[in-house]
Amino acid sequence: MRYRLNRLAPQLALAPAAIIALVAFIGAIAWTVYVSFTRSRRLPESAIDFSRPFRQYDRLFQDNAWSISLTNLIVLALGSALAIVFGFILAAMIERERRGEDFFRTVFLYPLAVSLIVTGVAWRWIFNPDLGLQNFMHGLGFTGVHFNWLAEGETAMYAVIIASVWQSSGFYLALMLAGLKGINEEIWNAARLDGVSLVRVYIEIIIPMMKFTFLTCAILLSLGVIKAYDIIVAMTNGGPGQSTWVPAYFTINAMTQRGNLGYASAAATMMLLITLAVFLPLVLLTAWQQRLARKAAA
Repeated sequence: MRYRLNRLAPQLALAPAAIIALVAFIGAIAWTVYVSFTRSRRLPESAIDFSRPFRQYDRLFQDNAWSISLTNLIVLALGSALAIVFGFILAAMIERERRGEDFFRTVFLYPLAVSLIVTGVAWRWIFNPDLGLQNFMHGLGFTGVHFNWLAEGETAMYAVIIASVWQSSGFYLALMLAGLKGINEEIWNAARLDGVSLVRVYIEIIIPMMKFTFLTCAILLSLGVIKAYDIIVAMTNGGPGQSTWVPAYFTINAMTQRGNLGYASAAATMMLLITLAVFLPLVLLTAWQQRLARKAAA
């Protein structure tokens, strides 16, 4: 009896967490998907209109704001990928030059300690023509310089990308630095003896060896981009017009401003599908690469 209880103890300890996850996470997802097929407005309705169960999705795909949100999501994803590139470059520079490593690592990691709201507000000041970079450059005599990017729909999204890259580069630096630390020092010594240039060593040896680190960064980046909301609100609040709307902002706006729960649930469901479409291939690719690595090691 005591042996059976000892075997069941881990399951019993994890049972509350499993129940909470089942109810609060999976249950909430299922409820959201269900509501997306109803005609819910400010209050949820339990009945599905089977004559037009996809009415919310039909409206969603015909909404120009949703198309803008998807386009901005792609732009934000491509631009934010620069954070991984900068993180790797900074990590390579710090790892090769050991002096001052702790200092520079702390400096580059500092933006990560700042919330996205604070980051957005700070960069909104920087792009403010009366207070920020433009005013500073004009004070130096460069009156032809203009950095009022947040006031123009064509450049506002790029300003958001710059703030996002600044905030997240330190995080990817830490991941890349951990990956570089795991590379055997003999590889560097052998490359140095063979006279291989440092650039070739990184491109042909180091980067392929760090493929799991890059895949991990890509997974984390994709999840962060899809749920991007805080920095949009802090910097532009979706403006000018709808030029910086993203799916998360569209969903919250549909719920709070339009007061349409069914419509917001349809947008949230599409966000879930986008997440799965991006996340699952990366996870499967990582698992496949790990399996190949284990077979090669065996």
